[in-house]
Amino acid sequence: MTRVPRYSLTPDYEISRVIRGGWQLAGGHGAIDRKAAVDDLLATAEAGIITFDCADIYTGVEEIIGDFRKVYGDRRGAEALDAIHVHTKCVPDLDKLSSLTRVQLQETIDRSRARLGVERLDLVQFHWWDYELGGLAAASDAVAALSFQQERARLRFPQFAPIFDSDHVAHNEGRRVCPLATIQLQYSLLDRRPEKAHGPSLAAAHDFHFLCYGTVAGGFPLRSLVGRGGNLWVSWRNRSLTKYKLIIEDFGGLGAVSSPLFADAAQHWPTGMKTDISTIASAAVLTRPHVAGVIVGARNRSHLDANLGIGAVTLSSEDLSRIESILDQSTPLEGDVYTLERDRFGRHGSIMKYNLNKE
Repeated sequence: MTRVPRYSLTPDYEISRVIRGGWQLAGGHGAIDRKAAVDDLLATAEAGIITFDCADIYTGVEEIIGDFRKVYGDRRGAEALDAIHVHTKCVPDLDKLSSLTRVQLQETIDRSRARLGVERLDLVQFHWWDYELGGLAAASDAVAALSFQQERARLRFPQFAPIFDSDHVAHNEGRRVCPLATIQLQYSLLDRRPEKAHGPSLAAAHDFHFLCYGTVAGGFPLRSLVGRGGNLWVSWRNRSLTKYKLIIEDFGGLGAVSSPLFADAAQHWPTGMKTDISTIASAAVLTRPHVAGVIVGARNRSHLDANLGIGAVTLSSEDLSRIESILDQSTPLEGDVYTLERDRFGRHGSIMKYNLNKE
């Protein structure tokens, strides 16, 4: 069995560099069989992917992962269960930002603890929809404080990880209330916005790491795109796929890059299995500075072998140079991390739902 590479964020906190994403289990990607979902998570953990990503606004996902943890602990014991890490998010509704209280934030954290069946959450990524609304600094301090209550601490990891742009990350680090260890962001061969500010300056200066989503651009059927001129003909069935469709369009379309990248991918055969372009794309992101892991979403275990292959691929300097030469022909995405997505009336922001705790 392929060993999934690990990364130590602290001496006593090790994650798998391939992280199982949970958005696809929220129901917006199709009907979810809860027992089958738990079985798939068990298979994922048994294969060596020991880190899982979810959010309080992913409907039903924290509960599914809570069920998985219980079954896994019963089967494998407390020590094995302790190696399983779940990263969730605290995402207050947009409509509540102006009146959000410390008590409400604590209740949100407690709700996630109950759903996941844990005394302490491993790591919480704190999201704030609009920097102009409410007391962001006070809210950040309130979440951070939940890490420092000694035996009553609600957060296991002694940091929280905000989903902010470069300016707000720098402001947080300057205040030093709760220094970062990680930040979750979209980072892929198509979207290299983190290389503008987060990578070369902030991450290096403050020694935090990236947990990257979007590395496979929604898992599009790129084999089918090859030879069709990069035509985005697939059906955009949900917001997840639409989100990545917009990134691809801003990038300039896949016509200019899909064939060369796919040809490059076809030369790699980790663990005896032919590698696809998505696997190569994720493996390439793992080579970037400051990247601790890539978050790969899946509704079921059908992509498990490919996900395991991400850690098995070894890209040579020649491989990476060839990929760079292809990407240099593309159009860089505009702005900083999250800038496009924070324009609620723009192409990217208008597809989002901002008050999911109400549903």
